[in-house]
Amino acid sequence: MNLRRTTTTRRTLAALALTTGLLLSVAGCGGDGDGEEDSPKGSPTSASADKDGGKPSSSETPTDQVLAESKDGDITVTITSAVRDQGGFVNVNGTVRNDGSRSWMGAEWQSEETELAVNGGSMSGASLVDQAGKKKYLVLRDTTGRCLCTKFTRLRSGDSASWYAQFPAPPEGTSEVTFQVGAMPPAAIEISEGE
Repeated sequence: MNLRRTTTTRRTLAALALTTGLLLSVAGCGGDGDGEEDSPKGSPTSASADKDGGKPSSSETPTDQVLAESKDGDITVTITSAVRDQGGFVNVNGTVRNDGSRSWMGAEWQSEETELAVNGGSMSGASLVDQAGKKKYLVLRDTTGRCLCTKFTRLRSGDSASWYAQFPAPPEGTSEVTFQVGAMPPAAIEISEGE
């Protein structure tokens, strides 16, 4: 019986050490630790991210400008920027606000693709539609099936959260697209050119 308790204690300590190590790893990747971030939570870490610490460049759309807003029930999505970068991507940023009386986690916004099921409540189901070119652009993902987009945590009543999603860029001449996610009405946005 003493051997069983020792084995259980060792397993518990090993799990605790592993969890602590993972938490410290995640915290170490989280910026300068002052609690304020230069870019929206979950901003892209791909090759299209700015080289100067994630701060928006002067040619990007200011984040306080509203390109479009879409509302479904108690949830409001605001799009504040849609910037084409030289790497062939479009980075779309904005906020989501919960005006309802219940918490919201974005489960209805996740992609129906099996590969993206690991993303849970996220912007993985978002798309850009080029009406003129008759093409639909889905959120990009990495080789492990993680979307290049924000994954939501619980958004309580009255709370807002920043979000981003990265898409393949439509052809150079295309600047007007429609953003859609979940049951939200489509929102027409204009893509601006980045550096």
